[in-house]
Amino acid sequence: MEQIDTLVIGAGVVGLAAALAVARRGHTVCVLEREPRPGMGTSTHNSQVIHGGMYYPAGSLKARHCVAGARMLYDFCETHGVPHRRSGKFIVATDDHEIPVLEHIYARGQANGVEGLQMVDSAFVAKHEPNVRAAAAIFSANTGILEAEALVKTLARLCVEQDVALLPSTAVVGADVQQGGIRVRTGAETIHARAVVNAAGLYADDISAMCGGTAFTIYPCRGEYAELVPSRRAMVNGLVYPVPHTHGLGVHLSKTLHGNVTLGPTARYQDRKDDYEGDRLPLEDFVEPAQKLLPWVTLADLRLGGSGIRAKIHPPNESFADFMIERDSMSPRLVQVAGIESPGLTSCLAIGAHVASLVEEIV
Repeated sequence: MEQIDTLVIGAGVVGLAAALAVARRGHTVCVLEREPRPGMGTSTHNSQVIHGGMYYPAGSLKARHCVAGARMLYDFCETHGVPHRRSGKFIVATDDHEIPVLEHIYARGQANGVEGLQMVDSAFVAKHEPNVRAAAAIFSANTGILEAEALVKTLARLCVEQDVALLPSTAVVGADVQQGGIRVRTGAETIHARAVVNAAGLYADDISAMCGGTAFTIYPCRGEYAELVPSRRAMVNGLVYPVPHTHGLGVHLSKTLHGNVTLGPTARYQDRKDDYEGDRLPLEDFVEPAQKLLPWVTLADLRLGGSGIRAKIHPPNESFADFMIERDSMSPRLVQVAGIESPGLTSCLAIGAHVASLVEEIV
């Protein structure tokens, strides 16, 4: 049986960032990943945006880790050559009735310490995004975009350089709480860890149950994307968001580092945690939300894009739940890192540092 200080379950950006932070504190670390390579789940099935942090309640983990994590992530990308761009972002009110919502978001951003926010008028929007309809907007100068796959690869490389053992295609099949640790079983071996970090994303509730932890439910919520056809990509210059809706930030426009323009994601709860393509929304369903931001859009301007699945920790009749980042009350050698939906990508390095401090209490 292998002995390890810390076992991290899940090699998305959060699990990798946690593993790196723990290893840099001098502990032995192993990461288990059920998929063939790191970052194949939510980490690379998203809008790839570095968020500012203005949406989340003041004092929440989402607010704190997003604001701090954005600064950390920009520094990390600069240091390690991860492609990124501080493009700025508009959150637009398409008519006067939505302006009070903008004012509320702006006030929340100020309370959260978000830098570079300003309320702007339609003329300011038109100067930067002439094809977007806006009565007014928030401009977030520090919001940006990155290449998520490159971030995953860089975090994985740095983990290996810190002697972290990365084990892809290795699903957890069982676990037992033992004296002085948790014994975790895979199909190939048993690993005894003094601390286990549950960063299993969509499967975090299953891992918690195996490790004797608190019961909770992960609700898979699929987000689907359309794209502007190549001939229409020049009509959008950066990131344009509507005012947010109940289960996400709204169907928004994102110009990626490669120049394509995505429209999405939608939000639909589903039963399966691995169903990215079944019963896809028809392309026609994207026309109306696209026209809210780009009035000239027709069906011919769109084509289907990808999809992702959020690991939500609240049911569809609730609108918000904070990140779960804590030592488990029932299994104190288990560190829960669950419900990491947006802004999880932005927050990953800040979450990693938080997790490392919790692991220090154990090992």
